[in-house]
Amino acid sequence: MYSLHRLTLLVVTTLLTCALSAQAEIQVSVGTDQKEALYALGETVTFQVNIMENGTPLSSGELRYEISNDGAQQFDAGTRAVDGSPILFTGTLSAPGFLRCTVVYTDATGKRHVAVGAGGFEPLRIPASMAPPEDFDAFWAEKKALQAKLPMNPRLTPVKAKAEGVQAYDVQLDALGGASVSGYYSRPNDATEKSLPAVLWLHGAGVRSSVQRDTVAAEGMLILDINAHGIPNGHDKDYYAALAKGEFKGYMYRGRESREDSYFLGMYFRILRALDFLTAQSEWDGQVLITIGSSQGGGQSLVAAGLDPRVTALIANVPAMCDHTAIINGWPRLVPRDGQGNPDPAVLQASRYFDAMNFATRTNADALVSVGFIDNTCRPTSVYAAYNNLTGEKQMLNKPLMAHAVPPEWSAMTLKFMKDHIAKMKK
Repeated sequence: MYSLHRLTLLVVTTLLTCALSAQAEIQVSVGTDQKEALYALGETVTFQVNIMENGTPLSSGELRYEISNDGAQQFDAGTRAVDGSPILFTGTLSAPGFLRCTVVYTDATGKRHVAVGAGGFEPLRIPASMAPPEDFDAFWAEKKALQAKLPMNPRLTPVKAKAEGVQAYDVQLDALGGASVSGYYSRPNDATEKSLPAVLWLHGAGVRSSVQRDTVAAEGMLILDINAHGIPNGHDKDYYAALAKGEFKGYMYRGRESREDSYFLGMYFRILRALDFLTAQSEWDGQVLITIGSSQGGGQSLVAAGLDPRVTALIANVPAMCDHTAIINGWPRLVPRDGQGNPDPAVLQASRYFDAMNFATRTNADALVSVGFIDNTCRPTSVYAAYNNLTGEKQMLNKPLMAHAVPPEWSAMTLKFMKDHIAKMKK
């Protein structure tokens, strides 16, 4: 699976800085010898570590390193002396995945400087760890039918718009699962019947208010942004911080032993109801329905597309909740494992009904996805496991330098993707 040896004669002609840790005047970097950090199975990746102080190579101290399978399975670890020369590590994988090099340098003051690099080995061949449950579709069909019996009961309160030519509302909708949908809905002032595409914006992990996406509405779209928990919008940071420390602390693990009690069941009910609201608007064109989000929101974007065939495109930045059943999985590491690595059987089984990867198998929507090669929150192996199950037109933005973050080009890229998709659907 993996080999590691020290190189004594090697000229690295192309260096990609994968991560920087800069405290005080010391910089530690890990680079790969291929700019795109992509390799064929069995090919060798070379990691080069540089430790600099004020631009000059450090020549004393010790470096600790770990080579792993995407941060989850350790292949090698140890120390290297720092002597002013680049420190080189090489390795390979014989199965699709990501080889990660993590280094830690502790300076004379005791401060730790951490840097990470990673190479992807044929990630488009990374498989799902398990197939969806046989009754996956029947389970969700039953849940959707139950919610369809509950009136939506929309409550719209006008709020001040943050863009010209836009109407904005604070919206609540009744849903199953213990909490209402809570969000901000915006539309252009001049919207006419059956004229506009619709967008559902979903939130990452944590506890916060919905966001007014009035600038998206100003682009000629109906836009609904919902918070993840059905909580009131527009309060100050202290209000949401108190909720995060109290009522919603550890929410993601609540009820995880049962598909009937999982916290994500209510979250997915709210997604479905939000989509029902958007598609019920007289201004919706009946053609284009887009979901978008980052991290937990990216996972929800995949889920929404798999739950509702009306979704025609999805956007997922570093999506979470992918491949729960794998050892190399994404946030929130839902399935606990014992000291021997054995998963909790009840949680493992229940998690399959809420795995964004399994919903990816149920949509042919167009897709834009991003992945950070050194993301330890939503590991790239898990992101690709979901991406590889998408069957529609799709594109992946690979970010070898990126941990868990939003790419700087993401905002412009997503707007272009949405406009291109709308144009395609209008033909």
